[in-house]
Amino acid sequence: MAGFARRRFLAVGLGSATILAAAGWWATRPGRPAEGLRALDADAAAFVTAIVPAILAGSLPAGADARAGAIRETVSAFDRAVSGLTPGVQAELGQLFSLVGLAPTRRLLAGVSKPWDEASVEEVGAFLSSWRTGRLDLMRAGYQALTQLVIAAWYGNPAAWAAIGYPGAPTLGEKPA
Repeated sequence: MAGFARRRFLAVGLGSATILAAAGWWATRPGRPAEGLRALDADAAAFVTAIVPAILAGSLPAGADARAGAIRETVSAFDRAVSGLTPGVQAELGQLFSLVGLAPTRRLLAGVSKPWDEASVEEVGAFLSSWRTGRLDLMRAGYQALTQLVIAAWYGNPAAWAAIGYPGAPTLGEKPA
């Protein structure tokens, strides 16, 4: 019986080491930006596209076309923001995107079994909630970084201003209303 437990322990350890090695390779591979983007590769863009509706629940337009356009614009603004960050921060975000993009680590770290472009808003919301209150500082920091970038990307878009009653910045020579 002790031999069986030892073999099981070794098999689990070997499997875990393989997953971590694959995640490490995946995280350090050079990714080319997705078409029309500066910093996000296709996997990272799919992830950001999935988290935007969960983070901005209630803020996005109700119509399907307007909603899809707002999500695309937010992902594009998120990409521009990431491209302006320091190389070190970009690398850290790239590692985060790679970890949640790889199926085994996505299941383990995010609890999402489907690819991001197939995950429901509820599944993505549950993932974000678990990271917001997670035991690990890394998860809480990841949650903060992701939500702050998405919110900044959304509210930096003039199309979002009307919903919060912001008329936009006054121009020089114009008197505030």
